[in-house]
Amino acid sequence: MEIALVVVVVAFALGFDYTNGFHDAANAIATSVSTRALTPRRALLMAAFFNLLGALLGTGVAETIGSGIIDVSDRPAQTGLVMVLAAVIGAIVWNLTTWWFGMPSSSSHALIGGLTGVGLAAGITVHWDVIVTKVLIPMVLSPLVGFGLAFALMVGVLWAFRNANPHRVTRRFRHAQTVSAAAMALGHGLQDAQKTMGVIVLALVAGGVQEDFTIPLWVKLSAALAISAGTYSGGWRIMRTLGRRVIELDPARGFVAETVAASVLYTAAFAFQAPISTTQTITSAIMGVGATKRLSAVRWGVAGNIAVAWVLTIPAAAGVGALMFVILHAVLV
Repeated sequence: MEIALVVVVVAFALGFDYTNGFHDAANAIATSVSTRALTPRRALLMAAFFNLLGALLGTGVAETIGSGIIDVSDRPAQTGLVMVLAAVIGAIVWNLTTWWFGMPSSSSHALIGGLTGVGLAAGITVHWDVIVTKVLIPMVLSPLVGFGLAFALMVGVLWAFRNANPHRVTRRFRHAQTVSAAAMALGHGLQDAQKTMGVIVLALVAGGVQEDFTIPLWVKLSAALAISAGTYSGGWRIMRTLGRRVIELDPARGFVAETVAASVLYTAAFAFQAPISTTQTITSAIMGVGATKRLSAVRWGVAGNIAVAWVLTIPAAAGVGALMFVILHAVLV
């Protein structure tokens, strides 16, 4: 029974990884597609490749998710596996709901919310100190940093190219966006695929398949391939929201937004092992570059709706995860 549950949990975790890919594909390529720096299909291919590459570059975020949110080691194997399964289902449900409405919410926070919800429902240890320091504080700081850095860098770019030929500058930044979009996709793989790795390892430990939280090579490869496949399948609804509805982007602003967002993702993953939201980071950077036109250039109503989705993500996914745990525990344990 335990081995069968491990297989089911791994399958659902990879399914979450796939939904993460198509849900968050817009994070990496919406700006490049909206400015016509890349065609949609070419952008998706590039994003899928760099998602795959980024997923193999580190394990710090995976270890935070696998061992830092909840502790399943003192629970019977079946109970621990049901908890992980319920958390993943909670995250998938929220991902699909926000994707349907075209809202760029955070897959990362959906997964963390699911884990927190099942931890509370099961009455086990929830590491609130880790959630506060590595989830909630970065959740608040990363959009502020993204907005501020993007605004400042865009002001610098506008000043540096103030006397340049507009058509030539636009053409050069359109080419440069190929690099910045690749950097953004790499950061997305580095952050988001690792979260699935952490969940799979958590299931392996809960099921007694392994004793520690080291990430096996097959887990890295399967998570990397799943998120890449999801990315290639596209996320057109959310792409329209990020690429057009928040602000009309030009290539220079698209390049700056992607560069700043990628830098924040790398810093969080390598320096702090913090699972931050790629969605929040790129959206806030887009708002930052847009605000350099004028504050009214940003469609703050759309931005407000996105912010509501951000706030609701953790409690909503926690609620679904807790409900699924109650149901699955009654049926399977």
